[in-house]
Amino acid sequence: MDTIISHQENMLNNGFTVVEHIYSTDELKAIIETINQADQSSSTFRKTSDLFAIRQFLKEVPGVKELIFTNKLTAFINDLFGVGYFVVKSIYFDKPEKSNWFVGWHQDLTISVDKKVNLSGYGPWTAKLNQFAVQPPLDLLQNNFTIRIHLDDTNEGNGALKVLAGSHLKNIRRMENVDLANENEISCCVNAGGVMVMRPLLFHASNRTTNSRKRRVIHIEFSKADLPDGVCWAEKEGC
Repeated sequence: MDTIISHQENMLNNGFTVVEHIYSTDELKAIIETINQADQSSSTFRKTSDLFAIRQFLKEVPGVKELIFTNKLTAFINDLFGVGYFVVKSIYFDKPEKSNWFVGWHQDLTISVDKKVNLSGYGPWTAKLNQFAVQPPLDLLQNNFTIRIHLDDTNEGNGALKVLAGSHLKNIRRMENVDLANENEISCCVNAGGVMVMRPLLFHASNRTTNSRKRRVIHIEFSKADLPDGVCWAEKEGC
């Protein structure tokens, strides 16, 4: 069995790690049933032939939070990173069996906040469906992390995330300055009930589905950073 030390070393050196068996079959079933019962009329729900997504997922699907944050998941996060982290963003992705949706190589360079404010060191800004995103200072991104909870078995055939291992150590780069021939590309295959953890600055991408199997993933971002006065994390409780 992988030890917490090996996961910490993976995060430090590679920028990601995978841990299996965080959720049982019954726990996954309860999560999926709760998602399927959600009211889909909100503007935070996006549904096309290639992708079904729910932004502000933990807010929009009542009851799912207690199913996700089991003792096992919470203990793993605390062992891996220590205490003090909180949720700042959550998205649910459902990539259907015949999806042609793919995502090119990129880093996650923005955070979601409640409003646009002129802040030193923050920018550029974007706004979509009354949701604001901004690129924060580098050190904030370096200390954040993301968990990806897999509700289905995921491999190269149904769009498993590809990463450039160790690319988080090279700070912010434009893709045209990345030589893929000299990078260590890895496909992150994860079984249903497993979790992938990654740093925002890790270059990642995903391919189209080719095996007619769906891929459902819950994406949750964490931070322990205080934002400047006048702005708050979009999904932090108590803001």
